[in-house]
Amino acid sequence: MVSKKKKNGLLVIWLILWPLLTWMTYQHWDPEITVNWYDLVLFGLLMCSVALFPITINQTPIFFVNGLSLAVFLYYGLFIEIMLTQLAILCLLAGIRLRKAEWFRIPMNLLMFLLVSLISALVYWFLGGTNGADVLESPQNVMPIIGYVMAAFFANQLTLRMVKRMVYGMKAPFFDRGLVWEAYSLILVIPIGLILYWLYVQNGTTAILFIGFPLLSISYILRMFHSSQKINYLLQRTSEIGHKLTAQMEVNEVIDLFNEHILELLPVDYTLIFEVEDEARMRLVRFIDRERSMDFPEQDIFYKNQAVSGRVWASRQGVHYHRKSQWEEMADKRLNIPGESLMSVPLERDNMVVGVITLVSRQKRAFEKSQFMMLSILTNYLAVSIKNAKNYEETKMRSERDALTRLYNFRYFEDYLQMYFANQQPEHLSEPSSMILLDLDHFKAFNDTYGHQSGNEILRELAARLTRIIGQKGITARYGGEEFIVFLPKSNKSSALFLAEVIRKSISEDPFHLSDHIMDGQETITVSLTASIGVASYPDDCSEPLEMIRHADRAMYIGAKRKGRNRVAVYEK
Repeated sequence: MVSKKKKNGLLVIWLILWPLLTWMTYQHWDPEITVNWYDLVLFGLLMCSVALFPITINQTPIFFVNGLSLAVFLYYGLFIEIMLTQLAILCLLAGIRLRKAEWFRIPMNLLMFLLVSLISALVYWFLGGTNGADVLESPQNVMPIIGYVMAAFFANQLTLRMVKRMVYGMKAPFFDRGLVWEAYSLILVIPIGLILYWLYVQNGTTAILFIGFPLLSISYILRMFHSSQKINYLLQRTSEIGHKLTAQMEVNEVIDLFNEHILELLPVDYTLIFEVEDEARMRLVRFIDRERSMDFPEQDIFYKNQAVSGRVWASRQGVHYHRKSQWEEMADKRLNIPGESLMSVPLERDNMVVGVITLVSRQKRAFEKSQFMMLSILTNYLAVSIKNAKNYEETKMRSERDALTRLYNFRYFEDYLQMYFANQQPEHLSEPSSMILLDLDHFKAFNDTYGHQSGNEILRELAARLTRIIGQKGITARYGGEEFIVFLPKSNKSSALFLAEVIRKSISEDPFHLSDHIMDGQETITVSLTASIGVASYPDDCSEPLEMIRHADRAMYIGAKRKGRNRVAVYEK
């Protein structure tokens, strides 16, 4: 975003330099050159017509008036060339439909092209060039013409890069696609400009009409060629991105990679990704603001036919709007997204809509038809990738998690411990860590009394309590049966003892409620349980970190179970 201070500064600079430089060029206008105002009108119309067929590269429009500018300059001189080129710039900016926030581009571009015209003319005159009807008759004008063309080329490229760095704060390498296309225009259009000048000297007005149609055709053909290249590039990138998406194994990684590439390829300011929950509702699962000026919306539930995204879900057809007036009536007022252009496509899998992706840009006409097609293709890759990632996550969870409690199983717990200590730097191996092992007291008798389904209820509820207590302080797993184990990295023995006592009290002082039991005449019953807990720490209790499990187990049985249960015991050598 360009700051208001920079915009106002550009306006002040333009108000000072533009009139001054224009007046200076007018003072050096050769009055001996006869001006045919009818021809100048035709030249102006032709230059404005060519300006309506720009190609946009790196958000910079390129148009092919340099050949016409050359012909006008050689015959009429600098002042007339500046006036007609400035008129063409205004036509170009009107054609690309600037937003209100982009008004500063008008004085900025007018001043840029004025400087390019002035620099090119000075180089031409410095090399001995002349203006009028006999320029091509003198061999001494060959070098000045070459100098004029090269000066215009490099002055244009340098001013563009200065503007990108100083105004937009963007890094702008000198050699890019814009430079290549500018070179193409020189090769194709400059010869036409010289032919136009020569024919105009010989035939007058008819030369403008004779050359105008081919020049417009070339401008149109170059624009179509650039569009076809862009489409081919987008298709290639779509295929590459699709293969990258299908290689990801987690849903968040898939969505993050998708958004990363979308931001690279499209002028997107806001990304909204919805996931269908049931036949009537969908949830906003990801909201991305490119400038991070908006928070995640509080309202994340949307309904079929609600707002633009809801209508896309209902119709199963993507939509593409160039300005906000086309979709403002359908906009959700709670989101209040300040955008103009919008694309929204359904995310389909197995012939069902499973989500919706909506992209919004602050610019008018920001998205082209080819980009809408690319997004439609990418959503197919995205749908498959999300499904594969979900299947992988589910399979991974089944292999890592205990089916009953949803805690980690002991096999994963052991692997985690080995990896944790194997990845520690040597200087960190002496840092303390602790292990808590707990076992429910008399749990077999409880199962015999209330039934195994009640036992499962107890284990699930205990797992939930452990998860709440431990949180991010450690990792919890089901050790086996009614035993649970907790690893506390970077936690000393006193901290572990305190946490173990919190766990013991949460079990003994907070009764469990059972609904799936074998007792007669009662829907829900309340029961009380206790647990024996053992604690061991490294390096206080063992020389090897993995010995903590065995020592915590010993502490639980000898220090807690044998001494009356419902207590916390620490390992003693």
